Parts: sequence; C-alpha cells; structure tokens
Amino acid sequence: MILAVDDDPVNGRLVAAICKSEGHAVEVATDGPSALARAAALEPALLLLDLHLPGMDGFAVLEQMRARHPDCVVVMLTASTDLKHAVRATQLGAFDYLTKPIDHDELVLVIRRALETHHLKAEVERLRDQLRRGELAAQMGPSPAVRAVIDQVTAVATTGFSVLVLGETGTGKELVAQAIHQQSARGDRPFIALDCGAIPEPLLESELFGHEKGAFTGADRKQAGKFHLAEGGTVLLDEIGNLPLGLQAKLLRVLESRQVQPLGAPRTTPLDVRFIAATNVDLSDRVATGTFRADLYFRLAQYTIQLPALRDRRDDIPYLATRFMEETRVELRRPVQRFSPDALALLDRHHWPGNVRELRNVVRQLVLETPGSEITRAVAQRHLRAAKTRASSPLADGRSLAEVADEAARDAERRLIAETLRTTRGNKAHAARLLRTDYKTLHTKLKKLGIRARDFE
Repeated sequence: MILAVDDDPVNGRLVAAICKSEGHAVEVATDGPSALARAAALEPALLLLDLHLPGMDGFAVLEQMRARHPDCVVVMLTASTDLKHAVRATQLGAFDYLTKPIDHDELVLVIRRALETHHLKAEVERLRDQLRRGELAAQMGPSPAVRAVIDQVTAVATTGFSVLVLGETGTGKELVAQAIHQQSARGDRPFIALDCGAIPEPLLESELFGHEKGAFTGADRKQAGKFHLAEGGTVLLDEIGNLPLGLQAKLLRVLESRQVQPLGAPRTTPLDVRFIAATNVDLSDRVATGTFRADLYFRLAQYTIQLPALRDRRDDIPYLATRFMEETRVELRRPVQRFSPDALALLDRHHWPGNVRELRNVVRQLVLETPGSEITRAVAQRHLRAAKTRASSPLADGRSLAEVADEAARDAERRLIAETLRTTRGNKAHAARLLRTDYKTLHTKLKKLGIRARDFE
C-alpha cells in the first residue's frame, strides 16, 4: 500500500495514476492530519509526501511518521530546489527527495527502490525475530511448554509493560528477562540485573537509586544507582520478594513517576527504564500476609510469565543434557561423546528440584568423572542418588555432619583442581603453583580423586 499526500488535487491524481500503472494500491490525502490518520489505518509501506502542506508541513508529518511508523519508507516531493530542504528531509529519515514537476520514469524508479527497501527491512526483521526466538529455544529446549513461553516473550517484548517472571529456582528467569530486553526496542541499551536478596538492606537503597557525595558516612564520592546506569534499557529486579517494605514504597514511586531521587540529592531526575521483576515465591501470599505491597505487586505484574519446572517439561531433558555434555567436554577436554540410553533414562526420571541449573551441574560432574566416551548408568546413578539425598536431607542416609562436610569438601576440591588443570592444559607443576600447594600433594590428590592430568592436555 502506498499513501500519497499532496494538497494539489492535480498532483495527487498524477502521483496516484503513476502508482496504479505499476500495479500498486494507492490512497491520497490532502493534508498532514488526514495523512497521519490514513497511515494509522492502512500501515502503508511507502509514503509519497509533499513538503508544502496547509497547517502541518511535510517535515512535521515526516517526524510523526518516523516516530509512529518506523517501517514505512518516506519519499519527499516538492517544487522547492533549496538544498537545505533536501538535507533536512534526509536528516529526518526520508528515503529520497524528488523535485516537481514529477518525472514519470524517475518516480517509478524511486518507488521500486523504496518498496524493495521496505521489503528488505521487513525480511531482516523477520529473520532477526526467528533468530531471537531460536536463541531462547536453544537455551531452554524444544518442548511445547518452552514454545508457549517464547510466544509470551514475543508478545510482550515490544510493549512497555512491566513484566513479572515467576518460576522455581533454576528455571531460567533471568534468561527470559534478557530475551524480553533483546527483542524490545531497548535491546541495544543496557540490561542490568540486581538480586534484591544478595545486597545488605542498608546498602540496597544506595545501590538502586545512587547517592551524592556526603549522603552518609563513607560516601566520599557521588555514585550513580543501578537504575540510572540502565538508562534507556532494562532493569531486572531478581528475587523481588526479598525487597524490604520501606524500599517497596520508594520503588512504587519510581514506577509511577518515572523519577529517581538519589540519597542526599535535593531533587529528582527523570528515568527511562523498563522494569522486569522475577521471583520464586508466591507474591500473592506475601501480599496476603502484609509483607509485600499489593499496589506494587499489581504495578509490576502488568504482564506475568510463569516458567514451568523441568519436571513438567521432560521433553527438554535429553536435549539439555546433551547440550551441557557437549559444552563441558569441550571446556574440560574430555573424550565423552554421548550418554548411554539407560543413563538418559535415569536423568529423565529424576525429580530435578533445582531444575535446569541442577541438571547442568550434574552433567558437568558426569563429564568430569567419565574416563571414556560414554556416560554410563552407574556414574549417573551415583550422582543422582547423592543429589536426591542432598535435596531431601543431608542425614537421610545416616551420615554424620562431618561426613557430609567431607563429601562437600571433596566435591569442591575436585571442581577446583579440574578447572585449574584445564587452565594449565594439564601441566601439573603449573597447576600446583596456582593452587599454592606442592607437586607431590597435588599428585596424591589427583590419584585420590580419580582425575587424570593428561585428559586436560
């Protein structure tokens, strides 16, 4: 669809006739306001815009079109030969600038180029959208449950809604938040994630809002808060349920006013960020008990995405396990190539209380401890039994606290030594120096833990 805008009926009919002769559908408007109204209804691919219009000139219409319909290609038409007008039109985003009287062949050529540009931009955006959707599927898995989440992300990403992402620990809440940011118009601006439960309460307000020099003891310089560092982008408030009540009220004011007042500052400053919140707790229960503000809850939950637990999307387990195995074998330079069918069956039957994060940790340990090309049922069973015991109770199998601590220490030692050998590419002497131990002690531990330095060469 082409929309032509010209206050001269003769010129309007001429332009329309040229467009129709090339097989294009065309509508004609005679002034700026009616052109913008038609554009809102028709979503034209191309706007042929006269510069001199009554009331609202072509430059003003061009600016409005670029803001409201960025995919529409605009070609300016004018009787003026002033070079400044052409320069300004180009600066405002016009595709081309033609002078009257209209040359039939020149206009046909420009229309073809402009529409080709429009179609190319649309195809590029379609491919980018497929890529973005594919990236999230590659991270989370191919199951129908994941596809439903991707559809929600795609639907909300281009809006200005605040989003609340719900899900158990390890289900990928930050991954989904990043996908929303990347698919939005803010995708080239900062994405800042803040764990509301990881920062001590006395420091949290300064971390969020920033502070002026001298605002409190130890504030020896001005510091921008996370909100201002994300200007133009997205802030993820992870574990929002841990936010203290006092800060909940201040966050609500920021959300409603889009203004931030750093500690010690005399006035507020404007803020342009999108907020995404994430939590693994039921905020409606917190609202009922009075530990979370109802007004803040509804302000954050303009759109809600509930992430399914891994046990509720078991179709993804073989895919994710294989992906984590391939990543880890490259990282650790291990010979592992596959899971045995019965090992995969064990993974499929496990409850996975820690979800994808737990699956990744288990697979990394399996790769580390597998000397051959195949992860066997026996190795998988040993790790899953230990994982199940830890998830239920550290003393469920009758072990003492000291025994549990010893096992945890061995696991930590094994991981640290493996990572160090990977860094040194199997050089035990260099690894011993990095670990601040002697070569003989490291050699003994390697034998005790079943780690072979040559596997990291």
